[in-house]
Formats: sequence, C-alpha cells, structure tokens
Amino acid sequence: MSGLPAFAVGLCDDAAVFPPGLTPLPEAVPAHLRHRACAYGAMVGPFVLAAPALGELGPLLGPGGLDLVVTVPGGPEQIPEVARAVEALPVNLRGLEVVVPAGAAPAEFFAALDRACAGAPRLSGVPVFVEVPRDGRRTEIVSRLAGSGRRAKFRTGGVTAELYPDEAELAAAIRAVVDAGVPFKATAGLHHAIRNTDPETGFEQHGFLNLLLAADAALGGGAESELAAILAERDGAAVAARVAALGEERVAAARSRFLSFGTCSITDPLTDLLNLGLIPDGVAGAMPGRQEGN
Repeated sequence: MSGLPAFAVGLCDDAAVFPPGLTPLPEAVPAHLRHRACAYGAMVGPFVLAAPALGELGPLLGPGGLDLVVTVPGGPEQIPEVARAVEALPVNLRGLEVVVPAGAAPAEFFAALDRACAGAPRLSGVPVFVEVPRDGRRTEIVSRLAGSGRRAKFRTGGVTAELYPDEAELAAAIRAVVDAGVPFKATAGLHHAIRNTDPETGFEQHGFLNLLLAADAALGGGAESELAAILAERDGAAVAARVAALGEERVAAARSRFLSFGTCSITDPLTDLLNLGLIPDGVAGAMPGRQEGN
C-alpha cells in the first residue's frame, strides 16, 4: 500500500537531533511528522530523543502524540526519571536504548536494569535495547540478552574515526547476536545505503543495506569472514541486486534480526534507495524539497 518494498518498512528511526545533524528539537519534531505523513512514511520509524531532553518535548506535541524512542545515556539509574517524564507526555513509547556505563560489569548492569524496570510499571512491555559496548564485555552481555526479551544496539560510527568499528568487528557482533537469537538495531555513521568513504572526513562508513545482507548471511550460517566481505562491499549495483533478490521470507527473517537504524537524515537513505532503483520514483517524489524527476 505504501509502495515501499518490505525491507524498507520501518527501517529508519528518526534521530535528527543527534550528531552530525543536530537539528533543533522545535524543527525536528514537525519535520518528523511531515515525513510520517508522506508517501514514504512507512519507512520512518519512531522519533529518537535523549532522556535529558524530554522536558522540552511537551510544548511541541499536538493531540496526535508521537511514536518515541528514548535513549538513556546515564544507564539504568535514569530509567525511573524517564518513566515519570513519559507519563506526562502524549507519546507512544516504542523503546528504551540503555547505555552500559563505562566499567560496569555485565552482572551489575543487568541487575540494575532489572531493578529499574521493575520499579517503573509504566514501561512494562516497552522494548529495551542495550547498547553493547565495544570491549571485552560484549560476549557476556550478548549472552545475557539471549532469551531475555531484550534487544541489542550497536554503535556503528560517530564524529571521530575510532568510533567506527571495522567490518571484521561488526561482522563478529552481528554473528554473535544472530547466533544468540537477539534482535538488534544500529546507530551512528550509517549515512548511506552502501559502504563508502566519506569525502569530507575520510571516515570508512558502513552501509545500511550491507548490514541487512550481513544479517541475512548470518541467518544462513555464513562465517564471520563472509559477513565481513559483505560489509566491505562497495559495489552499489551488486548490493542492490542482492537485496532485490532476497525474496519475501528472507527479507522478513533478516528484518526480524536487523530491526532498524538511527539516522539524522531521512532524505539521505530515501535518496540512496531511489538512486539504486529499490523504491518507486513516485514514492520518493513526495520528499520535501524534491521535485518529480529529480
């Protein structure tokens, strides 16, 4: 009905207020609602906001409310404060993304997370994503997520080069969560559909379609080396052809693992998918600031 292929539905969480976009909240909220109302709106997932900014959100919302994901940079101890703030807002809370504090042992973190969630009944049933740190705690954290109903979040970039995991590291992380049956999302650095070198910064950036294909390969039993090769692939036509050939069942399975990615721009992923021939031109033609045929 939306004209979008199944792989693209709900793929992009709107993280416009985060770097490098840093769109002011009073601009980002109405822009999000406009995106959701467009023909490609089914591609756009919840609006993402950090817990400390929740107090600024209320005056910007109308009676229709907002689908919202809240990042919790302070760790589990910040969750009761989030629950109180959300209670007063006309929002549909679609997820919490909780950071594992530096130095916190996995057992300590999950005990604190259990306590915080038990003390916040308002958050019952809300998906909880744990931001998996890029250190020796990853294996135990993924193991503890398995069977818990909680999900993983991977940080795939940032404002400095060292914040980008290379393809081998990211392949190992994807292999680990798929083996454990843990759904995941990704955030930061996924500015384009295909693996690329940013011309302004020189950073090696992952492509969100590469991640989708890596999740598919992991479900098919692919080794880490195969996943790493997929993540490193820069041939847009080849990647697009593989995505287009996945078929309904494989798309559904891959998206049940790779749930979404956070992006500070909705139009950039949409434009990439249009240029790769993966979405109908008529759908993208409704993009703000774009004229048909551009």
